[in-house]
Amino acid sequence: MKFRDNSPPRSQHVFMRLSGWELLYLVAFLASVLFVISDDTLGTAKQVTAIVLLGGCLVAYVRLGRRSVGVGYRSWEGRTYVVLLIVLFTPVAAICPPTRFLLFALCAQCFMMIPKNQARIAVIIFNVAPALEFLVDPPSLQELTVFLGVTLTVLAFALTFGPWIVDVIGQSRERASLIQQLEAKRAEVAALSAERGALAERERLAGEIHDTLAQGFTSIIMLLQQPDPRRVELAVQTARENLAEARTLITELSPAPLSGATLEEALGRITSKFGEELSMSAVFEVRGDSRATPTKVDVVLLRAAQEALANVRKHARAGSVTVTLEYTPEAARLTLQDDGAGVDPSAAEGYGLRGMRARVEQAGGTLTVTGPPGGGTVLEAVVPTGRTDQGA
Repeated sequence: MKFRDNSPPRSQHVFMRLSGWELLYLVAFLASVLFVISDDTLGTAKQVTAIVLLGGCLVAYVRLGRRSVGVGYRSWEGRTYVVLLIVLFTPVAAICPPTRFLLFALCAQCFMMIPKNQARIAVIIFNVAPALEFLVDPPSLQELTVFLGVTLTVLAFALTFGPWIVDVIGQSRERASLIQQLEAKRAEVAALSAERGALAERERLAGEIHDTLAQGFTSIIMLLQQPDPRRVELAVQTARENLAEARTLITELSPAPLSGATLEEALGRITSKFGEELSMSAVFEVRGDSRATPTKVDVVLLRAAQEALANVRKHARAGSVTVTLEYTPEAARLTLQDDGAGVDPSAAEGYGLRGMRARVEQAGGTLTVTGPPGGGTVLEAVVPTGRTDQGA
């Protein structure tokens, strides 16, 4: 099942989105402008001055503040923006105290743009600076009470939620960095997996070609070296079988000898053909209770038999060979024994034997080759088939 990913795009993390903060700023800004316009006691000059200064705050945000959000605390724009806010907004708060409602947005911006301790200082200045007016025009008790109430409320709000905003942004940055690292690692792992899969597939195809086409061409060459009509007929038959193997490899089907045949029939056929090609005794035997085995087991044992017979043809100089398929409760055992030259312990394994061993071990089995020089060779491949249900 495939789940839909409803998370935001990686290029725009949630902590970098400004829409909510900008909406708050815009609402507070418009409210402050309305406070100025609706206060008839200010006079036209003070109203114009306050609105111009508020407009300067908005322009400063667009030109400096907005660019400093999300780029860290090293930005000079953020510090410059906060200083401009103090210079521009302090007179507005002194002219029209209700405009201090805008501090809910401005104090939050301080924590988003400059380091935490500097933001605390800026917030205190924002709230205390308008009190300088009282040095010129002493307030009434009611005005002083309102001023202190608003100041303490804004300070409590800003100094509580401001550091929390900073911590949220900091953790979000760390997690965004971790996400990017994980995505990079995941892409690297995917590339390595694809590369390994391609390598394994090349090795598999190389083994298939070696076990089928290469051996078939070797047989054809050996048969055609002797001008015997019977051998020419066998060469033609081998060429046709090679063509079938090539088509099988292309369509990724099971080995051609197994097409429409059991493992026993396929082993009997290649053993008999081997004896005809070399004009030697080649016997196939079955031991134990015959049963169907998994296709993977059939392929492994068939390829092992083909490679083993090819080695007998090329190296053993044998006069007879016996191929035995034995069924045990948990495995299938293929044994090939010849009376040829035996195994040279000092000789390294060739490509065919290495590929055969790798194929058997990949299926969870074991491969052994024994035989002293001059005493023949015994190759044994054991591949597990799973425990049979004896009560069935």
